[in-house]
Amino acid sequence: LDINKKKLKQYKAVIFLSTTGNILGSNEEAAMQKFIQKGGGFVGIHAATDCEYNWPWYVKMVGASFESHPQQQMAKLVIVDSTHPSTKHLPVLWERKDEWYNFKDMNPNVHVLINIDESSYTGGKNGSQHPMAWYHEYGGGKVFYTELGHTNESYSEPLFLQHILGGIFYALGSK
Repeated sequence: LDINKKKLKQYKAVIFLSTTGNILGSNEEAAMQKFIQKGGGFVGIHAATDCEYNWPWYVKMVGASFESHPQQQMAKLVIVDSTHPSTKHLPVLWERKDEWYNFKDMNPNVHVLINIDESSYTGGKNGSQHPMAWYHEYGGGKVFYTELGHTNESYSEPLFLQHILGGIFYALGSK
């Protein structure tokens, strides 16, 4: 990735879509942190929690770190907050197939939008409060994260696409 202060000035938000591993160097990390501090937005989709494990600022900003996942399977998602732009269109109970992450290093200050019902699938490790999507203001910017989006089919699913669009609108500070 070529993230630097000059390039980031052109944007209101950054989207990490299925990023994995250590993807930023120290200069890029500094530019990203400054971008958020100046009010920039961040949208993390799926594996955005599976990167930058050694950068505590990022882990707290994105809201958690990936720990593990079982095989892809159907599960029930429970919409906790139906007033957010990313969830207001969703049914209260949303059943879909995806790859379901278990998390570690959860930031307790995020506002949970969607939990997964661990009794509806096998392999969950976070218990009855197992978030799948959240948002928060962090260090001056707005952050939205959704765990959903591993499968190719997700990106032709209208409910999922509207979920992502609502998260982008939030990160941009738009309605």
